[in-house]
Amino acid sequence: MAPRFSVLLPTHNRPDVLELAIRSVRAQTLTDWELLVVGDGCTDHTASVVQGFSDPRIRWFDLPKAAGFGYANRNIALAQATGDLVAFLGHDNLLLSDHLERLSGAFRRPTVQLAYSRPVFAQDDGLMVPLFVNLTVRPMMKEFMTSRNTIPANCVAHRRSALDRVGMWPLEVESAGDWHLWKRIINAFGHKSVHLVPVPTCLHFRACWRKETGWGPEPLAYLTALRDKGGYWPQQLDLRLAPHKLPQAQVWSLMSMNLPDFSKRLRKGTSLLHDYLAWNAGLRGNSP
Repeated sequence: MAPRFSVLLPTHNRPDVLELAIRSVRAQTLTDWELLVVGDGCTDHTASVVQGFSDPRIRWFDLPKAAGFGYANRNIALAQATGDLVAFLGHDNLLLSDHLERLSGAFRRPTVQLAYSRPVFAQDDGLMVPLFVNLTVRPMMKEFMTSRNTIPANCVAHRRSALDRVGMWPLEVESAGDWHLWKRIINAFGHKSVHLVPVPTCLHFRACWRKETGWGPEPLAYLTALRDKGGYWPQQLDLRLAPHKLPQAQVWSLMSMNLPDFSKRLRKGTSLLHDYLAWNAGLRGNSP
């Protein structure tokens, strides 16, 4: 029988974080998945890390380096995906333990083609920054479709059958291939085909090739400055990681102590920050 999810995990020479990403998939409460690990020209011991799990649900694609971010290699793996739904995970990101379960629930409605959860950007120092993206709000959808992407790929899942209609990852773009794919799905099936899971279900870390500052969408910088300037910040969203150590490893160590409790605390902090920002919007001279 086909699994519920095919999880696409592209990677290039990051076995240190890849092992943690795979662990977060294997810790899922929904166990009906296959993991497609797509090696994009890996020249180190990535293969041995993947094969070391000895899990029949994990499939390893050891492919030559493709152009750019390796979208062509992702399509090779997707062509062999057998799941009803497709989810994504960057090798430097982590899933909360109920990520697949919560996204799966969004597809109970047959009209839903694409679902996404509340994005959380994990800063190197342990600051967890949620973004309040809701594409059912018309201005947000308009900006998403015309200007910028504010949803990391690891937050998203879509029906495998949608690819039969709109095609796979675009090869004509150098970057933001995920964004272009999401927009094609939305244009093909309509705005009502999108569903928001309104809680965090995964963590998006800074990629090693990005600059220390200035990464992520604009609200990330604003919210980070709020904490840095001494503004209100929920303690549940400040993990205070040690400097000069791999942040993914430190966060996974905290997560794995009690996976449900970690998710509960993160979601509580996200709710508190959301309420504070909404309350503060009409105070201290802030006006429309």
